[in-house]
This record gives sequence, C-alpha cells and structure tokens, in this order.
Amino acid sequence: MEIDSEKIQQRKLSDYNNLQDERFEIQKEMYRGQQYSQIYFARLHLMRTLLYSLAPTWKPHLPVCKVLGLEEGKECIIVGTLFKHMKLKPCVLDEYSKERSVTPLVKPHNFMHPDDHLILEDESGRVKLAGSALSPAIYVTGVVVALHGKETSAGEFFVEDVLEAGLPPQIERPFELKENKYVVLLSGLSIGSSLANPLQFQLLVDHITGHLGDEKEAAQIVHVVIAGNSVEFPRKLISGQNLASKDQSTLYEPIKELDIMLNQIAAGVSVDIMPGLNDPANFALPQQPLNRCLFPGSAPYNTFRSCTNPHSFDVDNIRFLGTSGQNIDDLDKYSEAKSKLDFVERTLRWRHLAPTAPNTLGCYPFTDRDPFLIETCPHVYFVGNQDKFDNRLIKGPEGQLVRLICIPKFCETGIAVAVNLRNLECHTISFSIQLS
Repeated sequence: MEIDSEKIQQRKLSDYNNLQDERFEIQKEMYRGQQYSQIYFARLHLMRTLLYSLAPTWKPHLPVCKVLGLEEGKECIIVGTLFKHMKLKPCVLDEYSKERSVTPLVKPHNFMHPDDHLILEDESGRVKLAGSALSPAIYVTGVVVALHGKETSAGEFFVEDVLEAGLPPQIERPFELKENKYVVLLSGLSIGSSLANPLQFQLLVDHITGHLGDEKEAAQIVHVVIAGNSVEFPRKLISGQNLASKDQSTLYEPIKELDIMLNQIAAGVSVDIMPGLNDPANFALPQQPLNRCLFPGSAPYNTFRSCTNPHSFDVDNIRFLGTSGQNIDDLDKYSEAKSKLDFVERTLRWRHLAPTAPNTLGCYPFTDRDPFLIETCPHVYFVGNQDKFDNRLIKGPEGQLVRLICIPKFCETGIAVAVNLRNLECHTISFSIQLS
C-alpha cells in the first residue's frame, strides 16, 4: 500500500527555553528556622529602588521621606509595604477559642469588611493611611507602592495619589513569525474525581496528536502546558495512617491514568506539567516539579518536562508566565474585583506574582531574594484552575503587549485554550460528552 507523502502533515517545530524557572527552584536553600521578615525586606529593598527611580518623573517637586521622618502638613512621597488590617481575616487563635462554641465558625468566600483599612510600613515605622485615593478593596498585604500625601493632626497619612511599579520591561516580540503556531494550555484535569471524564480527556489527547479532527490544525500545535490539579485522590485514603496494599493501588490509579495520557502527548509534542494545590507536591509556593518517578511511561521522552509552579518559559522567543491559580484565588479572598482577570492584571502592574505570600498564601521563607517579583514582562500571562475562560490584551506605556488568560478547569468545562504565537490571539478547544 502506497502512502501519499504530500498528504502527511509534519508537525511544526519551535525553540523552547525554560531557564527562567531556575529562580523558582529550591536547591541550595536550607531552612534554619528563619522568619518571613527577610522575604519582606528583600521585596521592599528591590521594589523601593525601582519606585525611587520613577518618583522624579512622577512628582519631581516633592521630597521622598521615610515614615519616621513625616512632618504634619508637609507634602511628600513615602515608599513602603502595605498591610491591610482586616476585621474578618481568619485567625488560628480564634478557631481554638471558639471550637467549643455552639455557633459554627463561618467560612466566607471573601473576608472583606467595610471597616478594613490600610497601613504603610518601612524599616523605620508604620503609619495608618487615610483618603479615598487608596482603596482597601483593591490592595492587599504585601504590595509595595509609593504614596503622595501628607501627615494629618490625627497621625494618619492622607493619600492624594498612588504610584505602582507598573508593567516591567518586555523583550521584543519576534516579527519573523509568518505562520500560525499554537501553545495549548489546560488545567484542572482532576483525574480520579467524580467530575473527571476519561473520554473527554482522551478526545483532547487525540486532537493534539492528530488522530481526531483537522490534522492540519493539530500539526500547528507546538507545545502543551498542563497548569496544575491534574489528579485528585480519594479523601478517605489520605488520613496519615498506613495504607493496605489494596488502598495503595487505589491511591496510585489517578497518577497511572495521567501517565498513560501524558505518554501519548509526549510521543508527538513537547509537554510541561505543573503541580497544583491537589497534586502530590509541596504545598508552599514555589511548588517544586512533580517527581519524574511518578511518570514511568512519560519520563523517558525528552519532550516531557515536569516544571515548577509558577512556571516561566519561552517558545520561539514568546515569553510565557503562569501559575496553577493559587495566587489569584487568594487575592479573591482578601480583595475585590469585577473579574478574575482584574486580579491577574493587578499582579502584573504590582510586578509581583503572589503579593499575599507569605501573609495568607504559603511560601518558602527565602532569606536573600523574592522569586515572585516580575522582572521581565511576559507576552502571555496565564492562570489555571479558574471557573470559566476569560482573556484580555493589555498594553503598557512602553509598548508592552500582554495576553492575560484565565484557564478553566477541564474536568468541569471540557475547555482547553490555544494561543497563537504569531499574533497572541487565543481561542478555546471545547469537548462535550453526553452519555445517555
């Protein structure tokens, strides 16, 4: 039987680089009982240097002061880290004091309260902030800003204007991309949960590998990223007790099924897998790569990569930056926005991936650096495990162009997202299964 070679679709090639992930890897660091004050100090030091450089063009006629150097009625600029005093913020001591209470503890989705207020602090001291220019509903603990205002007779700092770090510099986007190439983003497979449909994921795998649908379209897919929460284990088996051999086998089933699917993808196209909240990885950010021994079928392929969360990489000099969603979900608890994309955009303009870490979001106690600072503006910034798909293109003052993407949970929506490297446009790939 003869095969028409002209009709065989050749998958397009691309250059891949994930050297940016090195800052998220915990290698030489050792925990020696250090406190989290050091990561806050490192954050303030780096961000203050940046804001000091922006202040002369923002308010050239105003002096820059420390909190301790404030004078009543004198206008100036102060730079520091915000702390949000929240009336409803959960406290472990309250839980212990109320555990015998008849009234159960309320666990609201959002902990905002009208009485919340902001405080700015630096090494010299802290001051309560007043005025409508700085909304407690928007900002969270851990954000570093510059404030224009003056001290009042009540000892507060009345804010008149706010300067954020803004979008960082961006590497130039290559103009030589003349053909369509796609990076597929998906998250929330939750294999092993009651919502997961193996057939739905298999259809996506078949589409990516060219066994289903348009082969020409499949050949344009050059990379796949799975952004966290790939598996879900039965809660009754995770009790901290020794498991029987039968239960051990049941616990491993979701990983085994995931490995079979990844094996099929890695055989045709490069794939990155990031850990998420429900995956067998460390809890605190940055989450380290899932152990390759979990994937005996996929790990031998050089196209398979187990990556960190957050994850940063380049495909044909288009820079991607993304998380599995914990940073945005935490912002949703302690601030307010019309959509999840507003949270995503804020983190970019604050130049910090996880401003609420370590206050309300677990992270490693780094001593001399803050790996979550965004030093280079990505072209695509994605967040996994969201309730629905959403995207936005934002432009910076220096010509930066960023596509923001909320990736929905695949197990609930059957939706993956394809990003075109040529023009940063994106569209959904949707699979729906109805079993009678």
